[in-house]
Amino acid sequence: MDYIVVGLGLAGISFCETLEKNGKSFKVITDNSQQASQVAGGLYNPVILKRFTLAWNAQQQIEQTKPFYKHLEEKLGEVFDHELPVLRKFASIEEQNNWFEAADRPGLDHFLSTIIQPNHNPSVEAPFGFGEVKYTGRIDTGTLVNTYKNYLDQKGQLQEESFEYAALEVKENSVVYGSIEAKNIVFACGFGLKQSPYFGYLPLNGTKGELLVIKAPEYKEQNVIKSGVFTIPLENDTYLVGATYKWKDKTNVPTEESKNELLEKLKTFLKCEFEVIDHVAGIRPTVVDRRPLVGRHPEHSNLYVLNGFGSRGVMIAPYASEQLYNYIENGTPLDKEINIERFTKKYYLA
Repeated sequence: MDYIVVGLGLAGISFCETLEKNGKSFKVITDNSQQASQVAGGLYNPVILKRFTLAWNAQQQIEQTKPFYKHLEEKLGEVFDHELPVLRKFASIEEQNNWFEAADRPGLDHFLSTIIQPNHNPSVEAPFGFGEVKYTGRIDTGTLVNTYKNYLDQKGQLQEESFEYAALEVKENSVVYGSIEAKNIVFACGFGLKQSPYFGYLPLNGTKGELLVIKAPEYKEQNVIKSGVFTIPLENDTYLVGATYKWKDKTNVPTEESKNELLEKLKTFLKCEFEVIDHVAGIRPTVVDRRPLVGRHPEHSNLYVLNGFGSRGVMIAPYASEQLYNYIENGTPLDKEINIERFTKKYYLA
């Protein structure tokens, strides 16, 4: 067949969709060990709200995000895309002024509303109001991953097992894994890439993120609120609260320390009663230069990587997948900022 794809998070799903759109045959191997996509907040938001700056390549990514997930919804008969305004709580008049300055910059002017939103929610303390980011929302990544997995399983394109690198035979014009022979193999396995003898040289750091799910019947908030943490409305008076960023712990086990950190920040602005009903964790595949890892192995021409999307996977995945596909099939050069050739020296020094 044409491809083996290892991993079925946002990267794997996006690449599979690109392959299917282009009539390519493929099989996916996944063991569900990487939880980042399942437990992600799933926000698509083109603005870095800590500094009021535009995220990398945000305009192009956001243009591809909406139609990509709309197509998935139509194909799979599920709703994944929930359009939600993101409101950034202002801590002072100075922050309001900084927001207006940012809204005048090219690029940001498309996404930042210049109307200060007053606070009408008695459960929120926000005397200086909010700034609204436009064209934002949440992808229900957990439902997406599970639905897509079932879709592939029904088509006989899913193999649920841990990938054994020792069992991979790399030939000149193909790869063989068990009973599967394919022209190419793409590793879209998140932080699990650190175990790869082929791509382990890449500076994939991994950042642990933890989220809470709270039930707050009095909150009655329909927008995403971003202060020290964000709250994202779900259903039945429940909300996602996140997220933490930890660099040393590489486990998917939720910690009391991060739970307390989230609660402490939440209580600075949420003034109603609430109950914690869930607590989840995952390792985001982050990179030292905050750019994705996309491209061909330095020595093996049929081994590829699609990884390192960090906390903006829902926006980056469709864009990076299309880049990789066109690179492999059409010889179109990759965006230099995502091409793993920027780390080739590390491979030869390893």
